[in-house]
Amino acid sequence: MIFKGSGVAIVTPFKDNGEIDFEKLEELLEFHVENGTDAIIITGTTGEASTMTDDEHLETIKFAVDVINKRIPVIAGTGSNDTRHGINLSVEAEKRGADALLQVTPYYNKTSQKGLEEHFLAIANAVNIPIILYDVPGRTAMTIAPETIERLSKHKNIVGLKDATGNLAYTVEVIRRCGENFAIYSGNDDVVVPLLSVGGVGVISVSANIIPKETSQMVHLYLEGKTKEAAALQIKYKKFIDSLFAEANPIPVKAAMNILGFDVGGLRLPLYEASDSTKELLVESMREVGIL
Repeated sequence: MIFKGSGVAIVTPFKDNGEIDFEKLEELLEFHVENGTDAIIITGTTGEASTMTDDEHLETIKFAVDVINKRIPVIAGTGSNDTRHGINLSVEAEKRGADALLQVTPYYNKTSQKGLEEHFLAIANAVNIPIILYDVPGRTAMTIAPETIERLSKHKNIVGLKDATGNLAYTVEVIRRCGENFAIYSGNDDVVVPLLSVGGVGVISVSANIIPKETSQMVHLYLEGKTKEAAALQIKYKKFIDSLFAEANPIPVKAAMNILGFDVGGLRLPLYEASDSTKELLVESMREVGIL
């Protein structure tokens, strides 16, 4: 198991000219180590990997690996809808010291369950580090069937699933088929505790960009048997979490971070800055829970 607890799907800060702000990224990485984040997920959806060149993508992974320096795991998003591209990014990320990989379901071109299985196996066979599958049908228009995950889980390198389906019946079926040694992480911040209740071990979180200590605490309280305290945190931050998804991620979370003074810069097109109504909702929800 790569980690238990809260892994942050970390944003990528940009300068005014659109270049990656590595000085700011180092500040963010240290912020997470200091505030109890259990793993860094770099170059994922929240990190805007889809608008990075391959050189930028790999440079960002290497930078995170070097800054973290084995204090907590660094998990690199290297998924693609082109299997050859995914293999290349994954192999190069391993060379740069990534502890594990996050592999999103191929998007847009879509495929069969057999195609998904062969895609993930091809990447798993090309590397020697653990892989977390990432099922997010709201973005990819594809889902990994539980029986496909069961077959994939038999590969020594495929050790877990980031479940962003929002469907607990699906989660239960995956756990039933794959057993307790296959790690399930919530990909939805609003149902972390419910997912833990059926056997999950953590979250790969957007809201942890802003509330890392609280997100980690929520998971660890639950894992320690303090279920009511964990549920209370889930409920307390529900409105704030919802506000982070008022527009496509990572538009709201970057806006919230800039409101709070993190100065992470803007977004790369086609993502565009948050609307005034989203910013107002973010301010309101952050004030209600004492973040702002």
